[in-house]
Amino acid sequence: MADSSFDIVSKVEMQEVDNAINQTAREIATRFDFKNVGATIDRSGEKIEMKADGEERVKAILDVLQSKLVARKVSLKAVEAGEPMLSGKEYKIFASIKEGISQDNAKKISKIIRDEGPKGVKAQIQGEELRVSSKSRDDLQAVQALLKGKDLDFAVQFVNYR
Repeated sequence: MADSSFDIVSKVEMQEVDNAINQTAREIATRFDFKNVGATIDRSGEKIEMKADGEERVKAILDVLQSKLVARKVSLKAVEAGEPMLSGKEYKIFASIKEGISQDNAKKISKIIRDEGPKGVKAQIQGEELRVSSKSRDDLQAVQALLKGKDLDFAVQFVNYR
């Protein structure tokens, strides 16, 4: 019998991020506490920019965005927001969207699988993803449960289960 395998990836559905940003923009346009404060949010590439005339207001925009992302099942671990910065008369927060598993993180996952996972499970680093293979599908499911139980500082998804 051939080995079964799955891939561990860290991807963000950009359409869901765009939808969350659009919902946030609509909410800050209609909410009373955002009237006449110049509150805006927009995305260009991997960067999200939030602007308002007060530090608390720009933090509130970030909070609204995070709630919209959670509602759309986008992990907050994939969005890295900076601190509010004063730029002229307005405050700005820049957030970036992280995709892909770095080499260091892939090595961490591989070590967790080697040390705590079932015997006979192999993990190979393939670029920005990790392929996990084993003869037993039960072992692969045990590895998925093990990784879901770990508090990793980045979002992971399991794809290509075969």
